[in-house]
Amino acid sequence: MPLEARSDLNDLTNAAMRLADMPAQRAAERQPSNRTSTLRISAPLHHRAPVSLDIVGGIFRLLDGVVCLAAALASLVVTMPDLPLAPAYYTATALLGTIVMMNALSIAGLYRPALLQRGGLPFGRVIMAWSAAAAIVTAVAAAGGVGLASSQNWLLLWLVACGCILLAARALLAVRVDQWRQTGRLCRRVAVFGSGSAAQALLQRLMAGRPFAMDHIVVGVYGDMALVRSGQSDIMQKRAAPERLVHALCGDLQDLLGEIRREHVDAVIVAPSPGEGSPGVIVDRLRQAAADIYLHLDIPEVAGGQSGFEKIGGIPLLLIEQRPLCGWRGIAKAVEDRVFSAFALLLIAPLLGLIAILIKLDSPGPVLFRQKRYGLNNRLIEVLKFRTMRHDMCDQTASQLTRRNDPRVTRIGHFLRRTSLDELPQFINVLLGDMSVVGPRPHATAAKAAGLLYQDAVPNYDCRHRMKPGITGLAQVSGWRGETETLDQIRKRVEHDIRYIENWSIFLDAQIILRTIMGGFTGRQAF
Repeated sequence: MPLEARSDLNDLTNAAMRLADMPAQRAAERQPSNRTSTLRISAPLHHRAPVSLDIVGGIFRLLDGVVCLAAALASLVVTMPDLPLAPAYYTATALLGTIVMMNALSIAGLYRPALLQRGGLPFGRVIMAWSAAAAIVTAVAAAGGVGLASSQNWLLLWLVACGCILLAARALLAVRVDQWRQTGRLCRRVAVFGSGSAAQALLQRLMAGRPFAMDHIVVGVYGDMALVRSGQSDIMQKRAAPERLVHALCGDLQDLLGEIRREHVDAVIVAPSPGEGSPGVIVDRLRQAAADIYLHLDIPEVAGGQSGFEKIGGIPLLLIEQRPLCGWRGIAKAVEDRVFSAFALLLIAPLLGLIAILIKLDSPGPVLFRQKRYGLNNRLIEVLKFRTMRHDMCDQTASQLTRRNDPRVTRIGHFLRRTSLDELPQFINVLLGDMSVVGPRPHATAAKAAGLLYQDAVPNYDCRHRMKPGITGLAQVSGWRGETETLDQIRKRVEHDIRYIENWSIFLDAQIILRTIMGGFTGRQAF
């Protein structure tokens, strides 16, 4: 984050926290005063990402269209097998009916997340939508001159088959949604950071009612452990007051980052006590992992519909950071990676075989070199490359970066590295889901710049691990590749990586891929 923006965030959040002090105190004073209670944090029933009902609704919208059109064409084959294949009139009617049916189902609210989350069998809505669509299609077909018995039979079979499939699909969806609800997969896994009274008042509101709310489950509370142990937390200073809510912390900020990287937390609500540091500093640390970050202001006048605010458990929260590639963006990126990598592997298969033969002829040892590198959320992944060094001199941790005229590099290895052809096996990593075609390049665990480990050389280095690493990236096509002898070189790489993450789009990926194909494979930095 630029220094000016970070300063603005600190000023904004600190001012907001000061404004929030009085409402928070009033909220605490309204708590029952006859006993002290302890919050029981709910353990998640799963460690898988929550199901997005927006995506489920979109997928069902697409499936409904495919099913409706397929039912029309199949019914046409059954009732009129002697007709030419898909005559224009019937095809147009089928397309029109499909569009009308999809719109009727949409107007009935069958794709809305709120309706999907309630579960149950919405047979009434399906039947009403189907009836309206059937009436419109029948009227249009009659106006178009459908009078033959065979045509009427086609229309009847199509509409009945389509209606039955729609009802069956909703029944299966209702069963599946009920399973997701029972395992908590319809809830976002929320962690709270803060050890003071503001965080405890927030926790009571979040955990009010049944253990599993409709949209969230609290999986942990984190804060400054040293502050609590020393008795300097505002909640500890007022501990004698029975109306104060006591809870046990699950860990500190570093522990919270670990849980996010293990994909056990989807969103973090920051509600620090005065002694836990600036909210801006806390948010900067949390940006090193992929999670939605919210700031709790506890200002009653704030409405969840205001720009920049969202609601969790009915509580308006200021959205500070949204994790990359959430929702449909993640699906688009995954489809791009799988389709492109599969096509690329088919296209370059003969080249891969030729390179493998040349490597075996050039020097003894395996064709592929496997190296542990940092992937999404700092997880170690095994990255594949063609071996370009003598087998007895390979450096598994990259503690000694490759230099020009490096004696460890083989004859064929010099050519492969100069043309970046040694990276081609990483398309297999993409198919396996460990990497992307485009993204921040994966770095080895012991890689250094100016004698410092990368994570020590750049304060916000881990921010680049919020997305899967890529075969190519914005830094590489911008000229920041090759050795890192100076701190400025690695800082520029990380700067470009973070810029890519914050501005990702399919169009940007296409630009980078094109620039890589046109000139990114070679250059003076490649050796």
